[in-house]
Amino acid sequence: MAIVCILCNILLLVPELKIQFLLDGHVTREATWATGLWGSGFLVLLGARAFVQSSRTRGCCAFRSQMLCQLLYSCLCLLSAASCSLVSATGLSQGPLCLYNDSSGPTWGVPLQPLPGRHSGYLFNRTLWSGVCLEPSSVVQWNLVLFGVMGTVSGLQSVLCGANILNSILGLILGQGLSHSKISPVSV
Repeated sequence: MAIVCILCNILLLVPELKIQFLLDGHVTREATWATGLWGSGFLVLLGARAFVQSSRTRGCCAFRSQMLCQLLYSCLCLLSAASCSLVSATGLSQGPLCLYNDSSGPTWGVPLQPLPGRHSGYLFNRTLWSGVCLEPSSVVQWNLVLFGVMGTVSGLQSVLCGANILNSILGLILGQGLSHSKISPVSV
C-alpha cells in the first residue's frame, strides 16, 4: 500500500508524464506537499520494517518492549497516513491547477474550486471535467483517479495502524497471555 501511495504522488507531480509542469510550478498544491511520498509512503514503510524486525527479538522483556515499539511506530504511521488521507481529500475537493480561459485570457489557477454562489464543485458534474482545463490535458481525470486511490489506500492504512495500536496496547497490558503456557499431552 505504501508503494501505491508513493507511485500515485509521483504521478500527481508529473501531469501528462511531463516534468515541465512541475518545474514551472503548474502542479496542484496538495500534490506538491508530497504526503503520499513521506506520509503514507516512506514513514509507513519505516513502521512496517520496524514491525517485522521487532518480531524477531528475544529475551527477558522482549515482548513488552516489542509491543511498546510497535505502539510508537503505529502511532507515527497512523498520523502520517491520516494526514495523507486528509490532503488527498482536500486535493479532490479543490480540483486541479490548470490553464483555463478567464475573462482576461488564458490563466493558470484552480477554476473548479468550489466557491459560494458559483457551483458547488466539480466532482459530481462531469460536464466540467473536459471543458474547463486547457492544459495539461485530462488533468481533471488524472487528479480524480490518483487522489482517489491515494486517499483510499492511506485511509485503509490508517485503519490498519489504528487496529495495530489497539493490539499493542492490549499486548502491553495483558502481556503474552496463555501463548507460552506449555501443556504437554497426557502419556498413557
